[in-house]
Amino acid sequence: MKNFKNILYPSLLTLAMGGAIGCTNLDDAVLDRLTNASSISPDLTLKSAYQSLGTFTDQAAIYALTEHPSDEMQGPTRGADWDDNGRWRNLHTHTWTNQSDDVLAAWNNLNRGHALANEVINNAKSTAKQKAEATYLRAFYMFYTTDLFGQVAFRDPANPGALPKALSRKDAAAQIISDLNAIIPSLDNATGANAGTATKEAARFLLAKVYLNKAVYDQDPASPAGPFTFAKADMDQVVSLADAITGSGKFSLTASYFDNFHFENSSRSKELIFVIQNEKGASNNNGSSVRNRYYMTTHYNQVPSGWNGFTTLSDFYNSFEKTDSRLGAAVTGLTDKSGLRAGFLAGQQFDQNGAALNDRSGKPLSFTAKYDFKVASEADGIRVIKYIPDLSDIDSPANDYVFFRYADVLLMKAEALFRGGNTAGALTIINDLRKTRGVAALAALTANDILAERGRELYWEGWRRNDQIRFGTFANPVDNRTTASPAYRVVFPIPQRELEINPNLKQNVGY
Repeated sequence: MKNFKNILYPSLLTLAMGGAIGCTNLDDAVLDRLTNASSISPDLTLKSAYQSLGTFTDQAAIYALTEHPSDEMQGPTRGADWDDNGRWRNLHTHTWTNQSDDVLAAWNNLNRGHALANEVINNAKSTAKQKAEATYLRAFYMFYTTDLFGQVAFRDPANPGALPKALSRKDAAAQIISDLNAIIPSLDNATGANAGTATKEAARFLLAKVYLNKAVYDQDPASPAGPFTFAKADMDQVVSLADAITGSGKFSLTASYFDNFHFENSSRSKELIFVIQNEKGASNNNGSSVRNRYYMTTHYNQVPSGWNGFTTLSDFYNSFEKTDSRLGAAVTGLTDKSGLRAGFLAGQQFDQNGAALNDRSGKPLSFTAKYDFKVASEADGIRVIKYIPDLSDIDSPANDYVFFRYADVLLMKAEALFRGGNTAGALTIINDLRKTRGVAALAALTANDILAERGRELYWEGWRRNDQIRFGTFANPVDNRTTASPAYRVVFPIPQRELEINPNLKQNVGY
């Protein structure tokens, strides 16, 4: 991945000393032995484990798997642009294979981070604090691995010379829960300035996310799409963890929605629980590339000039009320200088002077809602600007990249209350959020209402696939995917080479 060029050497050096788990760009010999890593600095290794989070900011691999198969993103082919051997179409139409580029890259990158965290945990020189942070990071990488792939290759510290064992989703979830509960006392409290490191609140957020999805992860692997039974005890855990985060007093809803993604979001937002902290002008920014989030969608003739790629789906766009502040807004320092707005870009686009923009052929640059994504035109598709470009430094902005934020804490609690039978309590939380975002209160609440509200609040933040699976809508037909998908597609296949390297792994049902 291009984001790793500045950190590849320390990462691979650490892995070569042992603990690699399923990283297919390494020699097979590394995968079946574990040597003494005590000569490696735990500081360096922990830094590399944090830096590996940068892979989430690429438009491909992990992010692509979380978004393109959902109902809120698609990647059209525009003539010769963005065909890429059909990789984006295959994700959107649920026709990926165990050889698909993004499947392979996601597996490798998650396991790279997992392995680096293991090295810190297993290093005799690591302090208790370093081990606690590394255990949090391992849990983070494991969460995404089990969510996407349904299995986790896990090296048993009691038997480090053996091949990594394959944890089922159920066992992986149990491991994550156990690990996080064990380390919370050793982690720092959130201060607002340490959102880029593991904190008690970040660990509680991740725990809540696991409990919220526990019915999915405890499901029989032979029928991974459910139906799911959400245990009240699990939902009560979500509520308790959410209350602990709220009770810290460190977080609150940010009144101006797009301040959460502004290039000054570290000071403007009160919602940031776990992020990649970026600095303006930094050459590496911890392996992060926030610019991808606007480059991947803006047209060539907009400022910033992008790659004219991904779009949202018409039904998703139409799920917003016109007064919803999350739908779009002018941003001082951006709109007045380039014409670009935050949020959804639909219809005719303009420059900073209000003059209509054209595409490269001279036709009006007016973004349309529906189109055939195999033969799309330059202007087809409603675009999304979630992270606000800093026009003074387009390529190395200071936007912190957001993994966990407070609005999701409230939405997780609302869903848990709803699934536990407290619909009134859930409705109150949802309506409080809606009021902050400028839309009217709901009179009643259904599961579909909660899913829709999660979509409106968290769009393009990497949660939609996870949410749709939990609510049972992932396989439904959408724009440019006209038939229901097979149920087994709720998990991705294990890459074939991993099955050959590690026979403990078994291919998922259906593949």
